[in-house]
Formats: sequence, C-alpha cells, structure tokens
Amino acid sequence: MFTPNGIVHRLLTKLAFENLLHPFQPFIIGQRLIAPKLALLYNIPLIFYGENQAEYGNRFEENDIPTMNEEFFAHRITLNNLYLGGISAKTLVREKKIAITDLNPYLPIPYSEIKKHHIKVHYLGYYLKWDPQENYYYSVENTGFVANNQRTEGSYSKYSSIDDKIDPFHYYTTLIKFGIGRATYDASQEIRNGKITREEGVALVRRYDQEFPAKYFKEFLEYIDINENTFWKHIDSGRSSHLWKKRAGKWRLSHRVS
Repeated sequence: MFTPNGIVHRLLTKLAFENLLHPFQPFIIGQRLIAPKLALLYNIPLIFYGENQAEYGNRFEENDIPTMNEEFFAHRITLNNLYLGGISAKTLVREKKIAITDLNPYLPIPYSEIKKHHIKVHYLGYYLKWDPQENYYYSVENTGFVANNQRTEGSYSKYSSIDDKIDPFHYYTTLIKFGIGRATYDASQEIRNGKITREEGVALVRRYDQEFPAKYFKEFLEYIDINENTFWKHIDSGRSSHLWKKRAGKWRLSHRVS
C-alpha cells in the first residue's frame, strides 16, 4: 500500500474543489500514476487496471484497445506547464511550500522512462466481460466481499465505489457541472448490460440522481477546511446556465431524462 503525504493531498483536494469543482482530481491522478510508478521502480513491465474509462462516458471506440493511453500516466512536461487543482506545480512548490518529493505521486512519468523499460498498462475489461453486478456476485462468492447495509447516496446500488468519503462529492459536482449524476452512470451501465430496462433506468435516475450526499458532508467540509456557505457558493458558481435554471428559489435542471 502507498499513502501520499496527507497534508498535501488534503490541500490539493481543497484547491481542486475551489478552482475546478473537482474534489476527486488528486485521487484520480494518483490512482492513474501509482501502478506505473511502482512498475518503473521494481522493473515490472506489465500492469493491469480494471475497466476502460469508456465504460463511463469516454469514446466507445476506446473499448477496442487493450492498453491504456500513455498520456494518462506519462508526458513530456515541466513544472511550469503542469497544473494540479488549477494551480501550476511550480506555484505549489514555491508559494504553497510543497516539497517536490511530496508532489511526486501526482507527477507523470517521463515518456523516455516508459519507453526505456517497455512498460505497458492493460485493461482487464478488454479480456473479460466487464459487468459490475456480475463482478459483485463473483466477489461475494470468492472473496467474502460484503455490500453496504444501505444504498449509496445519489444512486440505488449498495456495492459500487463505497470505500471513499469524497467519492459522493465527486459525483455530486459532476451533476452540477454536466447535469448527470451517479444514478445516471449506474443505470446507463446496467441498461447496456441488460440488468434493467430503459424505463426502469429512467425512473431510478429521476428518483436518485439529484440527491445530495449528506452523510459525509460535515466531514468533507472539515477535510477541505471550508464552511457550508463557501461550499454552496462554489457549487452554484459551477452550474452551467444552459443546464440549470432557478425557479421559485430552487435550482432545477432545464431538461430531465424521460
């Protein structure tokens, strides 16, 4: 297990929320980089991640490629043109006083090193049918995995992505910026996999997609060191005018799935 500097990760999460309305950015970047970095350190040429990001809205054609695009974890960059949380890495080092060693988990690997060590990252979902519900059944039968005792806020499932308290705010800010929330992602995938009908999916999205993740709200505010008024100020500033309209004092999506 690798754990980054907690103070730095907390600061990057705060900056990502305030500047990008994307509190999960540091985690996502770290998740993409940690395996290739360890592979480079221990001379491991082959890495497997789970599903391709095309399962969640990227170009469908990406599912036809077994390997991860190297731009996800390698680049030809300097601190001057790399940004984290909406701030250049150079500024983070100079003004926020973050040591370069603590910033390293979030910095991509030089292309030259990837080529030199012949590191390849593959998606398991290219070789095996990727069905979250079937994966859940397999995990229960073979690993003793136990689902949550209550459904996930913003959706209807009890077993997917339940190990992080910031995760619900990632999906909520996605809803604010793009008009689609966690239930949309879950239902869309289950419709494609034949687990539910489109009519059932529409009903689930209309019921749960805009639900606010209240369970860990206080902890989230404390973690990024802001108050509730500041939180809502950033949330409302992230609403696109073509997606949201305020009616009778409440924000409503201009169009809802039907």
